[in-house]
Amino acid sequence: MILDGEAVVLDEKGKSSFGALQRALGGRGGHRRADEAIFYAFDLLYFDGHDLTRLDLAERRQILDGLLADHAGVIKLSEAVEADGDDLLAAACAHGLEGIIAKNRVRPYRSGRTGDWVKVKCVQSESFFIVGYEPSAVAHGGIRNLFLAAYRGDDLVYVGNVGTGFNERDATRLRKDLDKLKTSRAPIALKQRGVVWVQPTLIAEIEYRAWTDDGKLRHASYKGLRERQDNAEVYRLPQ
Repeated sequence: MILDGEAVVLDEKGKSSFGALQRALGGRGGHRRADEAIFYAFDLLYFDGHDLTRLDLAERRQILDGLLADHAGVIKLSEAVEADGDDLLAAACAHGLEGIIAKNRVRPYRSGRTGDWVKVKCVQSESFFIVGYEPSAVAHGGIRNLFLAAYRGDDLVYVGNVGTGFNERDATRLRKDLDKLKTSRAPIALKQRGVVWVQPTLIAEIEYRAWTDDGKLRHASYKGLRERQDNAEVYRLPQ
């Protein structure tokens, strides 16, 4: 059979953990066993010599359900929920999940982003200090990445980079502002070549998908500087 699905490692609360999956696959130290991963099957494309992609999703799922019924191995059937999309997304976000995938039940299988299925994410947003930037000769406004920091107690802690979300005009203006704040001493405990360090003065609003296990923002996107530059608004990490 040929399945469409996703490998995950679940945390103690039963939620998928990107960091745990990385370690199970050998990344970030590889401190977990690969057999902790579970493959959640979304769809069945081929079985026992038969191409099933021309069947609609509901038919393919029915066959898949029969094949995986009472299956106790590492391949499990993903749960399908028929509900109002807005209500289901709100419930997923309220439970700290990454989001939902919505699919057209009466369409055949077509690979790629065809509009027959959409991924809707739960977007998180917080404020962080800009503590440096990586210059570029080709990127918008001469900025490849911004280096971000949050509070832990009274200290600033590095929480990752962001290299998307700003247009050329915003990046050009931002670099001018940052160049006025240059400092020879890094505001955070990080050794990194090629970084222009700046005083932790400018506060940026950042959207992100999740946190990695080592405390870095995942899929971060720059949304702009906060109009009110108040240090009390900067994100505080748990002690």
